[in-house]
Amino acid sequence: MPQLEIVDLKASYGSQTVLEKINLRVEKGEIVSLIGPSGSGKSTLLRVLMGLLPPEAGAVRLNDKVVDYASKAAVRALRSDIAIVFQQYNLFQNMTVMDNVTITPARIKGWPRAEVERDAKRLLERVGLGHRLKAYPDELSGGQQQRVAIARALALKPKVLFLDEVTAALDPELVNEVLDTIRELASDGITMFIVSHEMSFVREVSSKVVFMAGGHVVETGTPQQIFDTPQETRTREFVGKILRH
Repeated sequence: MPQLEIVDLKASYGSQTVLEKINLRVEKGEIVSLIGPSGSGKSTLLRVLMGLLPPEAGAVRLNDKVVDYASKAAVRALRSDIAIVFQQYNLFQNMTVMDNVTITPARIKGWPRAEVERDAKRLLERVGLGHRLKAYPDELSGGQQQRVAIARALALKPKVLFLDEVTAALDPELVNEVLDTIRELASDGITMFIVSHEMSFVREVSSKVVFMAGGHVVETGTPQQIFDTPQETRTREFVGKILRH
């Protein structure tokens, strides 16, 4: 039984269809990378799965339960199981690193503060920021802020983690420190969806690569299949161009 199953998913912005007939099965612990040209629907798919854009048709099953996106309670429950890290860090500038990571589990979820703070320290040490607990976001580099954002998402103990272009806003020299953090997390067995243009990284960490174009899933396979022996013409065109640069 797949942990996450997407069946004939469709979504639109107004009259414009942005996703159509999306079908995908993801097993527990898989690292799924979504690749494709800008505007292909990669980030939109994550937004739909998170309930930020309601689907127009189709079904999403998480742990064999259909998600009712029309129900606010169901979407809240979904977000207890899935966390997302966006391209922009969205940290609270008036809060320390520790407060940014603990505010949601402690104040909103109501989890025991001592436990939340213990987990936060562990996570921040895990992402290499155990020495910056009392720092404010404007005292950190972009790469450090993004690592705080990843720790904040993990503090919610999600079953599935979405990473949406988390290196896109970073200076090139800061990209590797965030990718190193994701590599470390990949060894934990958490299911991840990664939207990225870092193709060498995608090839290295992914168990499955999904190539999207025009709001459709064009081809799905292992990194070796997608990058070395793509079956679809559109995939071959995309891979051919990115590997030449």
